[in-house]
Amino acid sequence: MSKTVGIDLGTTFSLIAFVDPATSAPRCIPGPYGETLCPSVVSLDADGTVIAGEPARRRLLTQPERTIYSVKRLMGRGVEDVRDELKIFPFRIDPESRSVIRVRLGEKYFTPPEISAFILRELKSWAEEFFKDTVDRAVITVPAYFNDAQRQATKDAGRLAGLEVLRLVNEPTAAALAYGLHKQKRGRVAVYDFGGGTFDISILKLISTTEGDIYQVLSTNGDTHLGGDDIDNALAAVARAEIEQKFTIDFAKHPEAVQELRKTLIHAKHQLSSAERATIRFALPDDRIYTREITRAEFDKLIEPIIARTMAPVKMALADAKLQPSDMDEVVMVGGSTRIPLVRKTVGDYFGRAPHCELNPDEVVALGAAVQANILESGVKDMLLLDVTPLSLGIETMGGVVAKLIPRNSTIPASAQELFTTGVDNQTGIDIHILQGERELARDCRSLSRFQLKMPPGPAGLARVEVKFLIDANGILQVSAKDLRTGEQSSLEVQPSYGLTDTEMERMLEESIEFAEQDFQQRQLIEARNEAETILHATEKTLAREESQALATEERAKIDAAVKLLREAAAGTDYKLVRKRTDELNQATMHLAELAMNKALQAAVGGRKLDEV
Repeated sequence: MSKTVGIDLGTTFSLIAFVDPATSAPRCIPGPYGETLCPSVVSLDADGTVIAGEPARRRLLTQPERTIYSVKRLMGRGVEDVRDELKIFPFRIDPESRSVIRVRLGEKYFTPPEISAFILRELKSWAEEFFKDTVDRAVITVPAYFNDAQRQATKDAGRLAGLEVLRLVNEPTAAALAYGLHKQKRGRVAVYDFGGGTFDISILKLISTTEGDIYQVLSTNGDTHLGGDDIDNALAAVARAEIEQKFTIDFAKHPEAVQELRKTLIHAKHQLSSAERATIRFALPDDRIYTREITRAEFDKLIEPIIARTMAPVKMALADAKLQPSDMDEVVMVGGSTRIPLVRKTVGDYFGRAPHCELNPDEVVALGAAVQANILESGVKDMLLLDVTPLSLGIETMGGVVAKLIPRNSTIPASAQELFTTGVDNQTGIDIHILQGERELARDCRSLSRFQLKMPPGPAGLARVEVKFLIDANGILQVSAKDLRTGEQSSLEVQPSYGLTDTEMERMLEESIEFAEQDFQQRQLIEARNEAETILHATEKTLAREESQALATEERAKIDAAVKLLREAAAGTDYKLVRKRTDELNQATMHLAELAMNKALQAAVGGRKLDEV
């Protein structure tokens, strides 16, 4: 019988784990070198053979042009999104790449999901050797702040590796499972996940009920451009500047030296987690030696701005959950970067309590993925995992306004539906434009996809279009639209473009707060103008009909004046005045509306007068 496993597909290292049936405890599976950590590195041999893991990492020094690391930073992203990364990481992007990035290894090009699939295959082979059995199903973890494109890219990688991806689970949520916090029966937990390439914070609520334990994510936030790599880069920037100044070495001509220096600096970083000072000793390409001692105080000062950047998402996640730091019952540390004393001190000082660091921070996410895999495989009913969607989802409506169907931080799986109609006469289709973000106007949100629903022409407002949103357990969105009058239906699974900027996630949330008042006023104005346009259109149509001849001259003049005033108001920016003029036109056309209604009723009863009915 094939096995189901949990996988942490990380930026720096990846791991694979399972729940040991003998102990009911999760365990990470070691590879051929005896380590549970598989370097997230892929290399291409001259003969076209692809290798992953530790053998590939060794080639970072000898064959850097054929080797790639930190590919997770490219998952689900477009060419324009990675300009900053290209300044730091030696990614060789295919100049012909458009929406989907292609990376050059040797003479071949691969997409980020293909490269990640090589890492997953390596882990799969570890597990199959361990079990002496087939492994074809997995739960894979992703940063809580991964957007739709990044989640879809991760699922694609799993499929390419020959794995059925049963579930994508947010990394901080997996950590809660690994720590077994359900044994406390209830409480609120902050999971601070600072890994190699990403930072996440999730606020969890643990509830014990008669039906089982519920792990609910109250809120989530993070920064997909923040991790241990940034600390390594900060160290490298200092060391390279000193070396280039003192020894006049051009590192651009020695790519293998860049990797060797990086390795030396990472070793020093690890030393500073337990010692007060470390010595950097690096042999230059011309055999001269660069030596430098760095104290923990120097190191802390260098990385303090990076650590401080993690606290903004922490504060935002707490605000979203409507909680204070003192409301947290537990704080859990996840990710290799949380071994740094300054990180633990910063987090402990903010929450006013010592964070949990008992489990190996590198393994805890994989262990949690294994617990979730076991839940899905065994059908355990007494454990429920409730994740949330990180950003609101909706569609564009008339005037460019966003109608939000699923608000951010909604528990997933989630669904919502709403009725919409046409805005102009004789429309033959309705454009469903799917958006993600917190702003009120479509132009300020992120476009996910769009499709059209065909319909027969008719008067504005006659059609009844039901739009349904469904987010599955992996956070992937499905949208359908149905014309309730004709039964015509159209749907799609949103396959987001990989060419969308990843940093929009953080920017959207910040701007939604910064521009909240301005956005609301703009939305009010657009909605007031839409309402005004509707009544103006209806008034003009009715005035053109025969029944309007029954109006007194004074009544007609009053309506014409109200129409003029409303048009003038709608051309301005005072939404309150627009609504006031709309109400005035409504009052002025009440008799006209009665005449039109009488005419319609007469037609409905075969032309007889109303008093004959």
